[in-house]
Amino acid sequence: MIPQDRHVPERLFLARHGQTAWNLEHRLQGQLDSPLTDDGIAQAEAIAERLRDRSIRTVCTSPLGRALHTATIIADRCGAELVEIAELAEIDHGRMAGMTWDEIDLAFPSAREDRAANRYGWAFPGGESYAQARARARLALSACGWAAEGTPLLVSHEMIGRMLRAEMRGLDSVSALALRHPQGVVFEIDRAQERML
Repeated sequence: MIPQDRHVPERLFLARHGQTAWNLEHRLQGQLDSPLTDDGIAQAEAIAERLRDRSIRTVCTSPLGRALHTATIIADRCGAELVEIAELAEIDHGRMAGMTWDEIDLAFPSAREDRAANRYGWAFPGGESYAQARARARLALSACGWAAEGTPLLVSHEMIGRMLRAEMRGLDSVSALALRHPQGVVFEIDRAQERML
């Protein structure tokens, strides 16, 4: 169902933070953090160049360091205002944050099987599920609509990004979970469609 909140932007750009040290180590970050790599910084700079002529006046960002660093690079290059939106933070990975899946398999032996049985409703131990995060995504879109002048850029994370895209386009949970967002890619999204820039 398409969001009815009149403050949700009709159109927006969505970027994922640049590559991080933990991305290279295949560690779940959740709401913990690790620094951008040199490639991650280059990805942010390339996004800024791609968006420079798009008249972006507001960059809404997750407060987590990897997204904030990415967003700061883009906002500086585009001459845009930077606004932190707490609800854009990644899904909370609870006690699994900072772990690799090999480490998770040892500490939480049934986690993969439990997650596979109900990926949308399954919550990270001590953290969130996609279903819980979708409500937060709805709040994030409204907050960005309130904060933005013109069409905003949102800088966030892959998992919460799925829920942002689902809310914007009215996608069901199966379609939402199938979405991917590689680093260095920007999506232009409206209520009917999205396209990669």
